[in-house]
Amino acid sequence: MQNPDAAQAAEQSASDLISDKIAALGDWRGETLGRMRRLILEADPDVTETWKWGGTPVWEHDGILCTGETYKGAVKLTFAKGASLDDPAQLFNASLEGNTRRAIDIHEGQEVDESAFRTLIGQAVALNSAGKPKPPKRTTT
Repeated sequence: MQNPDAAQAAEQSASDLISDKIAALGDWRGETLGRMRRLILEADPDVTETWKWGGTPVWEHDGILCTGETYKGAVKLTFAKGASLDDPAQLFNASLEGNTRRAIDIHEGQEVDESAFRTLIGQAVALNSAGKPKPPKRTTT
C-alpha cells in the first residue's frame, strides 16, 4: 500500500504539470482547458488529477472520468465511458461511433453548457463508483 504522503505528492505533481501545461499553451486552448478543469473540480471535489501517456491531463474517480487533450484547432475532452452516459444537451460531438468512449471537441470561441458538463462529470463518477466493489459489512458476534 502506498503511503498517504507519497500519494499526495504524486497528486500534487500531476496537478502542477496540468497547471504548467495550461499556462504554457498561452492562448484560447489554455483558457478553455483551464475552464473545463475548474468545472471538473467543482463537479467532483474528490477527483484525482493524473498525468499519463507522456503529457495528457487525466481526471479520475474510481477510474478514468475523462482526459484533456489539446490540438491546434480544438480542446478535446474524452470520457472513458461516455457511451454509457445520458447526454440530453448533446455535448458529445466527437468519437460518436465507438461503443465505449465519447468526446467533446471545443473550438475557439465555442462555449460549453457548464451545468450540462458538470452533470456529465457527476454521471461519470456515479458510473465508475457503481462498478467499484463495496467493502464487506462487519458483523458482530
